[in-house]
Amino acid sequence: MAKKKKQAVELPTWAKPLWEEMGSPDLSDFIDIYNGDLLKRRHGLRKDDFVEVLLDSRSMVNTEEAWMRGRLLSSGKSSIELLCEDGRIIFLARDIIAQIVLVAHTRPAYIDDKDLLAFERADMKRRSNLHEKVEKESKGSDDSHLWG
Repeated sequence: MAKKKKQAVELPTWAKPLWEEMGSPDLSDFIDIYNGDLLKRRHGLRKDDFVEVLLDSRSMVNTEEAWMRGRLLSSGKSSIELLCEDGRIIFLARDIIAQIVLVAHTRPAYIDDKDLLAFERADMKRRSNLHEKVEKESKGSDDSHLWG
């Protein structure tokens, strides 16, 4: 049976203000589990993780810094969204990312994150209601295929 080792997570100085803005959660509750029963393993990047991203040098101007540091806001097929240490929100194309270093998790794994699952459920319901509303209000709706 896989057991979490309670270990203190040491944050770099750039991550401490972001961690405090999140309410200073206990990061030792969210460490990765790599070994043991497959159903109990938890690892990988998660929403709100503190990460350091190394950019491909071919995509940079010489004056820019190679490392981007911040909190992972979202991760899509072609880009990631990062809240940087200076408060800027940056979208990075996956094509220019050479390496992503996980500094610390700030949330449970996706399957165990009740807040995130509740948010996604509510968001799907909101989107469904919005689509229905737009469909009802749209002019010239697609009824041309109906006879009679």
